[in-house]
Amino acid sequence: MEKESIASKAHCLVLAYPGEGHVNPMIQFSKLLQHQGVRITLVTTRFYCKNLQKVPTSIALETISDGFDSGRPEGLSSADYLERFWQVGPKTLAELIEKLGSLGNQVDCVIYDAFFPWPVDVAKRYGIVVAAYLTQNMTVNSIYYHVHLGKLQVPLTQDEISLPVLPKLKHEDMPSFFFTLEEDPVSFGFVVGQFSTIENADWILCNTFYELDKVIVDWFIKIWPKLRTIGPNIPLAFLDNKYKDNQDYEVSQFKSEECIEWLNDKPKRSVVYVSFGSLATYDEEQMEELACGLRVCSCYFLWVVRASEEAKLPKDFQKKTEKGLVVTWCSQLKVLAHEAIGCFVTHCGWNSTLETLGLGVPTIAIPYWSDQSTNAKLTRDVWKVGIRAPVDEKKIVRREALKHCVWKMMESEEGKEMKNNAIQWKTSAIKAVCDGGSSHQSIIEFVNNLSHSKTSCP
Repeated sequence: MEKESIASKAHCLVLAYPGEGHVNPMIQFSKLLQHQGVRITLVTTRFYCKNLQKVPTSIALETISDGFDSGRPEGLSSADYLERFWQVGPKTLAELIEKLGSLGNQVDCVIYDAFFPWPVDVAKRYGIVVAAYLTQNMTVNSIYYHVHLGKLQVPLTQDEISLPVLPKLKHEDMPSFFFTLEEDPVSFGFVVGQFSTIENADWILCNTFYELDKVIVDWFIKIWPKLRTIGPNIPLAFLDNKYKDNQDYEVSQFKSEECIEWLNDKPKRSVVYVSFGSLATYDEEQMEELACGLRVCSCYFLWVVRASEEAKLPKDFQKKTEKGLVVTWCSQLKVLAHEAIGCFVTHCGWNSTLETLGLGVPTIAIPYWSDQSTNAKLTRDVWKVGIRAPVDEKKIVRREALKHCVWKMMESEEGKEMKNNAIQWKTSAIKAVCDGGSSHQSIIEFVNNLSHSKTSCP
């Protein structure tokens, strides 16, 4: 009876690009599918799999090859890496699908990170339903999609960019790859390449929620009828009380409660939280300006500085004082959910942006690269939950600029308004993932379609 029950469930392979910012949301989406009775097998590369500290026991784990199972050789160019991955990946994915089928574990659907352009063809070869998963927001997707169509030319020649239903975009609002094209054409081609096969997918799923991107989603649905919003894909406990045990991304290799203990002694909305994600790196001059800016602010601060960046801090900068705490890691969601947090100084990566929206925290944006400038634009001008810190001619945020931004966010009437807006988006995000919400309904529709396809098979 148990075997019969398992066999009757739709089985999805979830193919995640090998990076924490891609694996984390796809695992959270997988959990949502599991709650609807779907079996999940998470797939990533053999080398990256060695770095996965923990995956939920309910999720099976399998691997494919990127051609470098012992690790990417030092000095290997991105172009050579991707060329090899794109050669080996499809072959090993096909082998995995066949292996699972031979074991009686037939794959009914492949959900793939859109950063891969090739899983569509592999899945179609086996008659399997295939869904693209977009890890960036719909404004960024639209920008790259119009480049793919040839309707947005690069390099940019106009001062202001106009695309259907998007706000007017200046150069400072565009993804950074537009301005590093000459020295790094591979990265630009990589992100635009998401859309080379996407229209062949049966479903297109985006990690956002409908209310946040309503106008642009409605526009895209006319082109992609099977586009659905299924986010925010963050741990469910922070959005729906039914899932109190789901408070972590699991794959994180660190565990510490030091930050929470420190925050517990601070008044409500008195702490500025500062973190720039797992990839952003700043030179010593920028780190000194940030450190001095935080030191002269009137607020408490909690600053996450990765171990690899600590040496860039000023020599006289104390990592733990009554006013401030510097740590190498924290549970970001738990910190953002803490009542002591007043605002978030962030690089505006999409996962961090969704977390702030889902938890109702206003932001000060200091974007670093990729889609982050566009996210900062939306945060400031569309969702109205943050400000962007100004930079000087050297592209550095100076201490006085940071101090003024913190004052505006924490003490001014404008800051109160942004906080109220953030709370409203939090309410919308919670409604989206709860029973009957827009994302919840999209997931139900997707799962029901999978179940129908499975029962219709001979």
